Amino acid sequence: MSTDDESFHPLGDEWEDELETMLDDTEYDSDLGMEMAQDAMRVTKGELSEAEFHERYHEDVMEEFGEDERPTKEAYEAAQEEASGTVSNMLGAFDGDGDETRRETMKKMGVGAAAVGLGAFGTASDGPEENIAAEGGHNEPRQETTEERDTQWGMTIDLERCDGCLTCMTACTQENDLDEGVNWMYVMAWEDELHGGPGEDGNTDVYTDFNMGSDFNMLVRPCQHCTDAPCEKVCPTTARHTRDKDGLVLTDYDVCIGCRYCQVACPYGVNYFQWDEPSVDYEDIDGNEDPENPDQITHAEYEYGERWVDSRAPRGVMSKCTMCPSMQDGKQGEEKVGTSACETACPPGAIQFGNVKDERSDPSQHREHPVKSRAIVHLTNSIESTKTAPSPDQINSALSDGDDLETAIEALDGLTESILAIMKSIEIVSEGTEPGDEENNSILRNEQEIVASVEAFEQYVDLESEAALEALELGEGSEQDAQFRLEQYTGDPSSFQLLEDIGTNPNVTYLGQEPGPEAHQVEGPTKYEDVDLLDERQEALDNETVGGIDGVSL
Repeated sequence: MSTDDESFHPLGDEWEDELETMLDDTEYDSDLGMEMAQDAMRVTKGELSEAEFHERYHEDVMEEFGEDERPTKEAYEAAQEEASGTVSNMLGAFDGDGDETRRETMKKMGVGAAAVGLGAFGTASDGPEENIAAEGGHNEPRQETTEERDTQWGMTIDLERCDGCLTCMTACTQENDLDEGVNWMYVMAWEDELHGGPGEDGNTDVYTDFNMGSDFNMLVRPCQHCTDAPCEKVCPTTARHTRDKDGLVLTDYDVCIGCRYCQVACPYGVNYFQWDEPSVDYEDIDGNEDPENPDQITHAEYEYGERWVDSRAPRGVMSKCTMCPSMQDGKQGEEKVGTSACETACPPGAIQFGNVKDERSDPSQHREHPVKSRAIVHLTNSIESTKTAPSPDQINSALSDGDDLETAIEALDGLTESILAIMKSIEIVSEGTEPGDEENNSILRNEQEIVASVEAFEQYVDLESEAALEALELGEGSEQDAQFRLEQYTGDPSSFQLLEDIGTNPNVTYLGQEPGPEAHQVEGPTKYEDVDLLDERQEALDNETVGGIDGVSL
């Protein structure tokens, strides 16, 4: 570990001290865990090469764990040889009767990646729907497949849209059968030296009816599913791995030995250790109700060639946000591919999930065109009380030839000059990009609907006349005028990623105010106990463990 006075961990000295204390309570080498975490972050920053990192710790990892399945050349070659020669002998070792049996068998075998048919650099080549052992593993390094990957699941989260209701946290807990206080999705209000609480720094509702958020500074923190994840680099067994097909950073519960090195190496504080037996038994996990019908199993699975990476973890294993792989793999129906439990549950539509490599996807549109997409999200939000953009059918049913602007607006329930102005502005700035057939391109589909509504309205009223443009405050009706009108309505948010300087390349982007280095959590608009959540896991474990990011500088 560094002898510098400054903490190596982005969450600061206090968090680093708690992590070291936590490691001291395990059976594994605390110093090794801290040193590997520090150097893993040096790798993501470009200060140390992958090869140097793995060579530096290979002997120590072998001595401590009896295996080193991290992505070294030697480990890769050994895994390939082991996979080709011993897979058939391993099949009979798994009886699938409980949480412990298969995981313990995997540990005793000590072959990590090879045992589950992994290829180069310790990543899963395919999702649960394919038998990766039968494919013989990878023949290409992970870096190459990462660059060629067409799908990378991720999010764009609008912090100024978040109202702190904690519904996303509740949905995540229910979807994954998590214990109290194991918060894979975390929502917190914060303050720092420049941004106080409600009323302290003039932080009030500055928008029109767009702003559904609170007066608090909010941060929504799932796992960032980093493209270059330091937690994966320190895992001795490849339990923590990145799926080649979609970039999800997942934990194989059968292979994880609970060393907690990933918890130390994570810059974001998103990992949880399952101290005791889970409150939900394996057979009671949502989606596992019918063991006689495997097609109905949507979450945890024990079939060989598949990795148990979804739902709550068994005892003694690490867990974190998974971005709902059972949904992405079509296990819950094709309509849920490209969605997540937290996004679906979010009332104001603050979370936009999808393929961040597809420019037409919701997170990409939200990130690249935040002003326009903010307005679209608001005008087409699924909450009935805020769905204010009339459809073409509603317009055609309500309007008649010869209607003037005022009469036409009055004929449509809920429509105002302001809403019509935003609809027209969206139509003006629209680039006409087709949403295509990909998953979760709802922003572009809703943009098409709004443009169609404007076109329907203009069959009865000329919205490009001088009088109409003046009434809608759209100047001369230029693209610049429309963009300014949208900014008046939604604001012009900044875009950022958490801890960008660490170099992990996170796949979560934020719109809104970025917390400063001195930011700290404060009580938010909704209390956790009011929605049957716990802020910290240790509240349920009588202070047996350290929970989350709580009480530590952001």
